[in-house]
Amino acid sequence: MHYGAARATVSRAMRELADDGIVERRRKTGTRVRLSPIRQARFGIPVVKTEIEEAGAAYRYALVRSEIVPPPDFLRARMSLPAGADVRHLICMHFSDGSPYQFEDRWINLDAVPDAREADFAAEGPNEWLVRQVPFTRAEISFSATDATLQQAQHLDCNPGDALFSIERQTEWEGRAVTFVKLVYRRGHRMTTRY
Repeated sequence: MHYGAARATVSRAMRELADDGIVERRRKTGTRVRLSPIRQARFGIPVVKTEIEEAGAAYRYALVRSEIVPPPDFLRARMSLPAGADVRHLICMHFSDGSPYQFEDRWINLDAVPDAREADFAAEGPNEWLVRQVPFTRAEISFSATDATLQQAQHLDCNPGDALFSIERQTEWEGRAVTFVKLVYRRGHRMTTRY
């Protein structure tokens, strides 16, 4: 190479520029700088404790329910789980300055994450634990408005049927589903991203 850079380094740099929408790579025609770079909004997977504390509020966590169960049909289909698989189902609450902030309804694939069977989620939320224990190679994230269920309303101090902001997220590690979670936020929650 003319500048003494390794081929692998140049290849990685070009891949990152393409991922960022700066250049366009086409097979057999080469790489060109885009006239109008693609603007992309990127979302990290936040740890709710950090999110709350960075806003200057006091964080508190509570485990509402934890059970090891066979996956319901919707989850087995969604996560491509084999017959006879077990999942850990967790309902958790996160509080900001003592007020309800986020209702977490999480399912963990115990075939992919066997240590989650015995993990103690009474003191630490499953998201924090999973971030430390299991990397992910793919994530699917959906944002929506949802009507508060009776259970969510009881925990989020609102009325059943109130419109709330919801995020559904499924993560995978090398083709195996790790976890599926539905996060429902208190009334008035706003998510902001910058690019």
